[in-house]
Amino acid sequence: MEYHQDRFDDFSLLVFKKDKVVALLPANKVGNNIYSHQGLSYGGLLLNKSVKIDKVIAYLQSVLDYLQEQSMQKLHLKLLPKVYHDVPSDELDYLLFILKAELLKCETLSVIDQRTHMTLSRDRVNGIKRGHKNQLIIKEENEFDGFWNDILKVNLENKHGVKPVHSLKEIKELKVKFPKQIRQFNVYLKNKLVAGTTIFESKNVAHCQYISANEDKNLLGSLDILHDHLITKVFKDKRYYDFGSSNENDGTQINEGLHYWKEGFGARTIIQQFFTIETKNGKLLNGVLK
Repeated sequence: MEYHQDRFDDFSLLVFKKDKVVALLPANKVGNNIYSHQGLSYGGLLLNKSVKIDKVIAYLQSVLDYLQEQSMQKLHLKLLPKVYHDVPSDELDYLLFILKAELLKCETLSVIDQRTHMTLSRDRVNGIKRGHKNQLIIKEENEFDGFWNDILKVNLENKHGVKPVHSLKEIKELKVKFPKQIRQFNVYLKNKLVAGTTIFESKNVAHCQYISANEDKNLLGSLDILHDHLITKVFKDKRYYDFGSSNENDGTQINEGLHYWKEGFGARTIIQQFFTIETKNGKLLNGVLK
């Protein structure tokens, strides 16, 4: 998180049992409110896979008690999407019910479960065929300049009036620190860059952080052939392929066309939820175990 530390007032917490770290909460502070770190896509209370529910209760209660001691009124907690769990782990979901947490936001993620065979839609099959017919070439690159400057920034500015979450300088710095986890795949028509995607790879998931193409993407089939290649070849042994969110207006609407395109590959919807907890409600966890 250091690359954008100047944007946030860090308030990340470590939970210790004696001298051993047993849980951590990446977080930042805004006034007297604590947020699951707003500079991270995913968050929540991070736990070892061997931790059982009695310990989860104890760790979460210790966090809330500490925040109340520090005069923090609310903890805004975003949960880790289930595909990023190594094992079933809904303890936090249950404890949010006990804590009377308020659901503030819900986003949809389009995810392919590679263990489940899903048939491609006719539109995606035709798009892949166009990509082959146009003799498009897919390359993994170590550089981001062309994709960022010629494709991604142009599209985001023209369509949404925004910039990528990561600047070109930042994504380069992250690539140096995580050379195997951050990967760039570009599509070329002859020698012209026409599309690309930036993948953040973790243990179980290949996550599309950025997807973009020039205005001829439908005519060329550039994004269709690219993601078919990644799903069926590069990441075929990865458990999940995560296209990310298609939401707009703070999660209240879905970009139908974008979501339809992702579903055409066999992706289905999972959710990421954002909750607010009153720190004073930590006492409600006292009577859970009987």
